[in-house]
This record gives sequence, C-alpha cells and structure tokens, in this order.
Amino acid sequence: MQSAPGTAAGRTGGKWWPLAAVTLGNFLLLVDVTIVNTALPRIADGLHASFTSLQWVMDIYALALAALLMVAGSAADLFGRRRLYVAGLTLFALASLACGLAPDAGLLVAARAVQGVGAAAMFATNTPLLMAAYQGRDRGVAFGVWGGTSGAAAAIGPVLGGVLTEYADWRAIFLVNLPLTAVAVWITLRWVRESHGDLARPRTNSVKTNSVRTNPVKRNPAALIDWPGAASFTACAGALTYGLMRGGEQGWTERGTLVSLVGAALALLVFLVVERRVRRPLLDLGLLRRPTFAVLMAAALLLQAAAFPYLTFVGLWVQNVLGLSPVQAGLAVTPMALTSLLIGALGGRHLQRMAPQLPVGVGLLLVGAGALLQYALLGDDSGWAALVPGLAVSGLGIGTAMPVLVSAALGAAPPQRAGMASGAVNTFRQLGYALGIALLGTVFADALHGLGPGASREAVGAGYVTGLTHIMLISGVVALAAGLLVLAVVRRGGDDADRAGQAGGGDRGAGADGAAGAASARAGAAAGV
Repeated sequence: MQSAPGTAAGRTGGKWWPLAAVTLGNFLLLVDVTIVNTALPRIADGLHASFTSLQWVMDIYALALAALLMVAGSAADLFGRRRLYVAGLTLFALASLACGLAPDAGLLVAARAVQGVGAAAMFATNTPLLMAAYQGRDRGVAFGVWGGTSGAAAAIGPVLGGVLTEYADWRAIFLVNLPLTAVAVWITLRWVRESHGDLARPRTNSVKTNSVRTNPVKRNPAALIDWPGAASFTACAGALTYGLMRGGEQGWTERGTLVSLVGAALALLVFLVVERRVRRPLLDLGLLRRPTFAVLMAAALLLQAAAFPYLTFVGLWVQNVLGLSPVQAGLAVTPMALTSLLIGALGGRHLQRMAPQLPVGVGLLLVGAGALLQYALLGDDSGWAALVPGLAVSGLGIGTAMPVLVSAALGAAPPQRAGMASGAVNTFRQLGYALGIALLGTVFADALHGLGPGASREAVGAGYVTGLTHIMLISGVVALAAGLLVLAVVRRGGDDADRAGQAGGGDRGAGADGAAGAASARAGAAAGV
C-alpha cells in the first residue's frame, strides 16, 4: 500500500521530494519573468504585435503576481498551502498552454495575466511548504537549494528563452512549462503534506452552541480574507500601469490617460481606508509609519525598477539593431546575473551580519553606478560589449542588496508581522518591475517616435541608442537616490521606539507564517526578479 504524504513511512524514502516539488515550481515562475525577453522580436513578427503589446506581454505577468501575492498568502493559510500550490501549478500550466497557442497579441497578454495569477499562488506557498516539510539542519539545506535555484532562474531565463526561440519557436518558451508543471504536481500530491497557517486555527472567541464549540473559520473561511483590500490594491496597480503606458503612447493630457491615473489615485485611497478598518488587513498601515520599514519598501520597489526592466529594451536593441541571434542576445545580458550570483554565494553569509543599511544602500549605489556606466559607454557605434562593465557592476549591487533586503524588512517589523512583512517586500519588488517596464517603456518609445518604415538603418540604430541611454540615466539616478535614502534612514533592528505600539495588534493580519518569511529571507541569495 502506498504511504500517504507526510507519514513516517511516506517521508522515509523521499526526504527531499518536497524540496524538489517546491523548487521546480519556484524556478518555473521566476524563469517566466525573464524568459520572454529574448523572444520579443520573434513574438512581434509572428503576431504583428505593437511595442505597447510587447510591454504588456512583459508587464502583465509581474503585475498580476504583485497584485495577488499578499491575498494568495492569506488564502493559502486558510484553505491549505499544498492545495493552493497545486491549484497555482495547474492554472500556470493551462495559461502557459494558452500563451503557446495564442493567435494574436491580445490573447497572449490575457493568458500571461492568468499565468501571473497562478504564479502568485505558487510564490505565496513555496516557503511555508518548505517550513512545514523540514526541520533543523535539513531546513537550512532546503532553503539554501531554494535560494540558489531562484538566483539561477535569473541567469538562465534569457539564455533559455534564446535557445528555445532560435532552435524551436517562440511558442516553445511557454509550452516547455507543461511537462515540468505536470511533474511538479505529481511530486506535490505524492510527497508534500498539507499545512495551514494561523488564520485557519480555532480562535478563543469561538461561539458555543448547544455545548459544542464551533469555529467561525470553518463556517466561512473566505470571510477572513481582505477581499476589498485585494480588489482596491489590484485596481490601483493595474490602472497606474495602464495610465503610464497610455500616457507614453497617447499623451499625458489625453482623456484615457487622465481617467486611468485618477482611477489609480482613487483606488489607492480606497485601499488605505479599507486597510485602516478591516480586522485582518493585507498590509498593516502602522508598519509604514516606521521610517525604516517604509524606506525598505521604497528600496524594494526602486531596486527592482532600476535594475531589471531596462534589460527588456536592451534585448530589442541587440537583436533588432546589432543583429544578434536570440541565444547571443540572452548571453549578452548574463554578466549581471553571473556577478550577482557570485557575490551572493561568496559573501551572502557575511552580508547578513552587517547593519542592513550598508549592504542594501551600497548595493543600490552599485546598481546606479552600473546603469550610469552603461549610459557613459553606450554610443551609436557601440556593440554589445559596451554593456558588459556596467552590467557586471550592477550585478555586484544586486548580489549585495537583494539577500539582505527581505531580512532587513523582517527586522523592521514586529515578530507577529513577519509573514506580512515578507509578503509586502516581495509585492513591492514585483510592483517595481511592473511599473519600471511601463515607465521606462514610455521613455524608450518616445525616442523611437517618428521612425517610420522608411527610416534608414543608421537612424533606427541612433533612435534605439538614444532611448537606451535615456532609460539607463533614469535607472541610475533612481538607484543612487534610493541608496542614499537607505543609508540615511535605515537602522539595524528597525524603529525600536514604536515597536511596542505596533506589537499590540495580536493576530491581526498575521497572514503567512512568520518563520517562513524569516527563512525565505535567509535564503535570499536569489538574484532574480
């Protein structure tokens, strides 16, 4: 008879199978952030997609992931982490199939959005599942492997996308997910045991009826999720991203642009009101009154916005102007990922011992210096090699800042808010990537404005270089400013003066497992988006 997952017999012969299931899903969802980069020119040709459509192909995945990450964590605590992880894998696979079969850009964008929903369910559950599966030294090994594969996803994504695009077809970058997700689902159902979070535990204020204690969570578990907060946050992020893209294409005073931006502001206002009133908010706004925590959230958003989005437009330049193949285009941007992995692997343990403002602040300064170095070296006659020094410096900054960022955010929050802090910092990271694509894309598109089909190759190349230098300058200045802000404000241990006041919230909004958040921070050598 087959042993059930989680039993002693079931665990004896498959100690590391839960790690394999979680790591495979985590790798897939992170690879899909960047695997599309090198395929964009072929997608544009195959689907006759506009530049704005290509932006949405990149952006909608990260946007859905960011918007739903916190609510997915709450749902996993209530309904079961394994259950939600399998549901996320299944939805991710079905959406990948839809992406691979998409007949036009509109359907591809819609399928990418659904992919992001599945990825949010996977991302919110992978570290709690590892926490439930392993203890002691095994837990350290598991999170080390988890963190290493997260970083590898950043390095492999563009190259893997290039290989599949060049030697198969751009649709293969999505269809390859199908057998891999099937394997992950099978391993999860066979070897991973179910677990729930604090939200699913009976409360001391349960009601007695006929001498039987009833648990309100069992009667209506979905009522414990902050649905109004999730809806307003999603509306704000979506409207803001749409407004930024539309503004770059149609103009900032155009009616649709203004409606989108005003709608984003109103949705943000609703979110703030809701979070102050609900018993279990997605984000306890009291945390943002802590200067250290607030600045770290800004740093997470700005680091992601400055370090990664411009690589999308670099990929277009090296293929459309320099004539590199998809594989060569993927290899051209790997210096950033490789140096970030190197610094994370060699210095990650030492970085965690420093005062957090040093690695996070200095890392941001290095990211800014790398972007400005590319700005200085890139010219109309440049080849891809002009990017290498700046990418390497930025990679050093990413490898320095990223492993400490999540653990610093956890240190700036009360222990009972550890899960919420972990979810918030990851949400801000993904939101930074989505907004960076939208905002930098408008700058890049503006530089190409007026280049019609009859433009000379020299004019097209000059337009691409102008757009790239503009967005590299913006990225560099943003990262430098964020680094200086972190160095000026962030302190070890957060803002202890107001810690006592925040600690009185009890279980309110605790969300995902706090220990899981801390463990994921220690595994933060992951260098990718």
